[in-house]
Amino acid sequence: MAASKKAVLGPLVGAVDQGTSSTRFLVFNSKTAELLSHHQVEIKQEFPREGWVEQDPKEILHSVYECIEKTCEKLGQLNIDISNIKAIGVSNQRETTVVWDKLTGEPLYNAVVWLDLRTQSTVESLSKRIPGNNNFVKSKTGLPLSTYFSAVKLRWLLDNVRKVQKAVEEDRALFGTIDSWLIWSLTGGASGGVHCTDVTNASRTMLFNIHSLEWDKELCEFFEIPMKILPNVRSSSEIYGLMKAGALEGVPISGCLGDQSAALVGQMCFQDGQAKNTYGTGCFLLCNTGRKCVFSEHGLLTTVAYKLGRDKPVYYALEGSVAIAGAVIRWLRDNLGIIKTSEEIEKLAKEVGTSYGCYFVPAFSGLYAPYWEPSARGIICGLTQFTNKCHIAFAALEAVCFQTREILDAMNRDCGIPLSHLQVDGGMTNNKILMQLQADILYIPVVKPSMPETTALGAAMAAGAAEGVGVWSLEPEDLSAVTMERFEPQINAEESEIRYSTWKKAVMKSMGWVTTQSSESGDPSIFCSLPLGFFIVSSMVMLIGARYLSGMP
Repeated sequence: MAASKKAVLGPLVGAVDQGTSSTRFLVFNSKTAELLSHHQVEIKQEFPREGWVEQDPKEILHSVYECIEKTCEKLGQLNIDISNIKAIGVSNQRETTVVWDKLTGEPLYNAVVWLDLRTQSTVESLSKRIPGNNNFVKSKTGLPLSTYFSAVKLRWLLDNVRKVQKAVEEDRALFGTIDSWLIWSLTGGASGGVHCTDVTNASRTMLFNIHSLEWDKELCEFFEIPMKILPNVRSSSEIYGLMKAGALEGVPISGCLGDQSAALVGQMCFQDGQAKNTYGTGCFLLCNTGRKCVFSEHGLLTTVAYKLGRDKPVYYALEGSVAIAGAVIRWLRDNLGIIKTSEEIEKLAKEVGTSYGCYFVPAFSGLYAPYWEPSARGIICGLTQFTNKCHIAFAALEAVCFQTREILDAMNRDCGIPLSHLQVDGGMTNNKILMQLQADILYIPVVKPSMPETTALGAAMAAGAAEGVGVWSLEPEDLSAVTMERFEPQINAEESEIRYSTWKKAVMKSMGWVTTQSSESGDPSIFCSLPLGFFIVSSMVMLIGARYLSGMP
C-alpha cells in the first residue's frame, strides 16, 4: 500500500481562519504554498436587539475542532500523512471581544462582535473626557474612539454583566479577542492554557500603545480596564504553545495574525506602499507603510501590520475599514429572501447589467472609514416602478465597490502616491461581476491571485516561519510566484465619476438617522405611542414588498 501514497513535497502547515461568518481549517505545502485540503463551517450570528451582534464563543471553538478533524480526514483520503503538519497558524476576526472564566473555561457572556453598536453612548460619554487639543487615545493607538474596537465592548461587559464583574473581583476573568480565546482553549484551557495575543490583534483593542508595543497604563485607566485580565502580547510568529487535544495533538501553534494583517502577509505585501483589499463580511484595505507610523488626515486607521518574529522589527499599515461588504449579500439572502444562496447574486446582477439608477448604502452598523458616522443607517434610493430584485442585487455589489473607492481615495491622499492597481482577496472575489465593477469604479486594474485564500496563507506563513519550526522561508527569493487574474476597467472615466458622485449623494442621505437612545437601548416603549393601524399597514407594505422583490405573484 505504501507505494500508492502520493508524494508530498516538503512539510505541511495548517491554518485556522476564524472569520465573522465562518470558520475554516486549511493545510498548505510549505515549499510551494499549494492548498492541499480544507473544511469550512458557517457560524451563527445572534441579534438580541437592534444594533447588537453576538456569537457563542463555545460554538466558535467547537467549529475549529470540527474543521481540524474533517480536514485531517480529507487528507487521509488523499493518502497524505497528517504527521507532516509541523505547525498551525491562527487568523481571526479582530475586535470581537470575549471574557471567560480561567478556572472553568466557560465564557461569561457571548462574544460581542466587532460590528456591534450597543456601546454608542459609552463612546459619546468617553469622547467628552478627551481634551480637544490632545487626543491621546488616537495618538497612542492610531484609532478613533468608536464602537468598532474592543475597549468599549469590554467596558460595556464590565458595566452590565454581573457574571463578568464578579469574575473580575474574584480574579477569575480573562479577556481576549478571538485569537486569545482559541489559543488559550487549544493549548489546554483551564489546565494550563496560554493566555496571549499578538501585536496585530492587540493594536485593535484601543488599550495598546502601537509605539512601545505594550498595554498602556494611561489607556487602561481611561477605559477603567483592569490590566490583570489582559493577555500577554507576543510577536505574530513564534511558538505560543502545543495543541492539547484532537487529531493534531502536540503540534505547535506558532503563528497569530488578525485576519487583515494575515491577508497582507498572504498577498506578500512586504514592501512600503504595497496594498491589498479583502472582501469578507466587511471590506478592509491595508497599505504597508513600513517601519513608520503614518497618521491619516482622511479618516483611515493606523495599525500594526505584522511583527514576524520576537527579534524582528514591527511593520505598520494604514487601513480603511468598511463594515458591510459580504454581509449585504447575507442580508439579501436571510432577511429579504431574494436569493437562496450567496452565489445567486452574480446571476441576478448579470441579468440586468446595471442598477438602473438604484443606489444601495448598506450602513447597517453606521459608516466606518472615512466617515466614522454611527448615526448612518442603510438606505436603498433611486427606486422606480421598473426597479426589481436584479437591480437591487446589482446595486448591492456596486455598494461594495463604491465603499472601496472611498477608502482608496483617502489612502491615495494620505500616501501621496496613487495605487497603480489593487490586489484583492477574500470569498467575494470569486464573483467576476463584482471584480469587473471594482475595476470600472476605481478606474485602475484589479488583480486577484488564483488561490484566493490569502488570509489563511498568511497565518500559515507566519506559523511555518517561526523560530523552532523553520519550515517556511519568508526570504523574497524563496517566496512562490503567484498566478494572477487581472480585471481592466471597461467603462470611460467620465461615466465612472458620474456614478461615484451619485453614490456620494446617497451616502449623505444615509446619515443622521439614529439617535443614541434608539440605537442603543432597543427600548420597545418608543413604539407604544404608535396606533395599531400603523402596525397593520406597515406589515401589509412589508409583505407586499417582500413578495414583489422575490418575484412571487
